[in-house]
Amino acid sequence: MVAAVMGVDSSTQSCTVEIRELDGGALLATGRASHPKTTPPKSEQAPDTWWNALVQATAYAHHEAASRKIRPRILGISVAAQCHGLTIADAAGDIIRPTKLWNDTTSAEQAAQLLQRRSRQWWADEMGILPSPAITISKLMWLAENEPENFAAIDRIFVPHDWLTFKLTGQHVTDRSDASGTGYYSPSTDVWRTDLLQELFGDRDWEAKLPLVLGPQEPAGLVTPTAAAELGIAPETVVGPGGGDQHVSAQGIGLQYGDIAYSLGTSGVVFATSVDPIRDPSGDVDGVANIVGGYLPLVSTFNAAKVTDAFARLLGVSLPELGDLALAAPTSPDRPVLAAYLDGERTPNMPWARGMVAGLSSDLTREQFALAAVEGVVMGLVRGERRIASFGVPTDGRVLAIGGAAKSPAYRQVLADFTGRTVVTVDAPESVARGAAIQAAAIVNRTTVLHQTNRWLPPVLSRTQPKTNRNGLMDRYLKLANLQADGKTF
Repeated sequence: MVAAVMGVDSSTQSCTVEIRELDGGALLATGRASHPKTTPPKSEQAPDTWWNALVQATAYAHHEAASRKIRPRILGISVAAQCHGLTIADAAGDIIRPTKLWNDTTSAEQAAQLLQRRSRQWWADEMGILPSPAITISKLMWLAENEPENFAAIDRIFVPHDWLTFKLTGQHVTDRSDASGTGYYSPSTDVWRTDLLQELFGDRDWEAKLPLVLGPQEPAGLVTPTAAAELGIAPETVVGPGGGDQHVSAQGIGLQYGDIAYSLGTSGVVFATSVDPIRDPSGDVDGVANIVGGYLPLVSTFNAAKVTDAFARLLGVSLPELGDLALAAPTSPDRPVLAAYLDGERTPNMPWARGMVAGLSSDLTREQFALAAVEGVVMGLVRGERRIASFGVPTDGRVLAIGGAAKSPAYRQVLADFTGRTVVTVDAPESVARGAAIQAAAIVNRTTVLHQTNRWLPPVLSRTQPKTNRNGLMDRYLKLANLQADGKTF
């Protein structure tokens, strides 16, 4: 048998499992199973569907390993998952209602109320993150106002990765990265802000309802016999603290100090690493913790690859064909420009927003239309990088493109052109699951996650050099993007 670890990525769309060799990190098998589809503004999933997908994905991974005549002995497992989703259980441990996910925007009114109670600077200083419909505290307030019976029944509060770790171990625990995305945890002091919960929701034993925050190398516990039987692994398997998906992916891609990463999935995220906490009163930059003991300032958008998916559908082409069209379009200064807010937006915080295109003319071409989609997504994220850098966070290292859309030559070229730097992809197609496996290996090996990350650095797959200076389009983009900033819809 081969000593191995398992990394889990429980995203909005699916669960992905990677089984990797403990010594060296070679990929032994992969499995994947889908989650129920959701569409904002109301975006909810039943937590049991995450567990069922994890069991199914693990079975697929075991089957793949067996087909390759590999017998992995799983010694450790860690779970990364979509952040922020409000998951609540009653005193019997039963889930009370479906989880309101990060991209559920129905709590926009409650987020606005929270910003009226305390200043933007207070939230940035105390929590590192401002209330928005995405984060947990806004959803908790929505629940209190709209479903008081469910709110009263709360005995334990989770976010998705906490609950999956609970299913594995029976322990109510979390880590700094996911805790710092709730809006009631201080990443700079590493404490739950139960005083805020008392102020907002009344005198209850909030500390008992919240998970224990583990350190980067602190085990969550051992897999229970019940969970082990369902997953087909040994009960003595150790479970890592896990983390938020983007935070864990930083380790999966080998993010180094000074690097900037662009995650091009259904949503978009740009992030870097920082020694010191970031406090942004605008709310653009989330000053959250990373999984190695520092910080991971990041900017997240609702709209990334879903935008080019939609434009490909409208043009009746495949995604590779859309990319070819985009690369064939001339970069004339008056070309169409897109503010890519198709399903509302998180950064900037405009849940009411919708996509807008400017610069259309009667001779519009398919190539221009395709290019507008790719450029619109990239410009939103480049604006995020510039905001992160404005806080003194070093971003002069590598530009890393990750996520499904990073496979697109069009996305990589447009990103290289807007940043003016070489864009690198690495051999970590499932960077979140890979990062979770790194954490699991660190726990098993009794070393630090940072040391294990450096041992498993992924090789470079591609380098895309800048060819065209596209920055002349940014002013037009920003003017268009700001049209909806006052809350108007069109």
